[in-house]
Amino acid sequence: MTNSDFDLRDFTPYLLNMAAEASSEAFQPNYKGKYGMLRTEWRVVFHLGRYGPMTAKEICERARVHKTKVSRAVAALEKKWFLKRDALPDDRRLEKLSLTAKGRAAFRDLYDAARAFDDHLMAQFTPEQQAMLRDCLIQIAKL
Repeated sequence: MTNSDFDLRDFTPYLLNMAAEASSEAFQPNYKGKYGMLRTEWRVVFHLGRYGPMTAKEICERARVHKTKVSRAVAALEKKWFLKRDALPDDRRLEKLSLTAKGRAAFRDLYDAARAFDDHLMAQFTPEQQAMLRDCLIQIAKL
């Protein structure tokens, strides 16, 4: 081992991961506790509720989530009656996913909870710090 000034706790990817995990864990009771959803399921519901019907492939691209995770989430959400699948008429191998009435109600509730959570999370920062943090995270996410 070498003696170094480098400390993992100051490594930007590590800090980003820790912040993401802490904030995600704090929001988890809203989707897991109330609806029995896992994180990827909540993200699928969010994308369908926010952007309308789409394929699993489109969700993977938008959410930057691996197709296996999205596939599992879609199967679980269908089983829980939060979404439905409809084969596309021009290519029956592809399915358009959409929220059911139960899924839309859950989305509306979780959307409101997410907005309130975000407001609470960001309240510890000044408006200038909030803008800077969002801008920096957006830039990093474009990598």
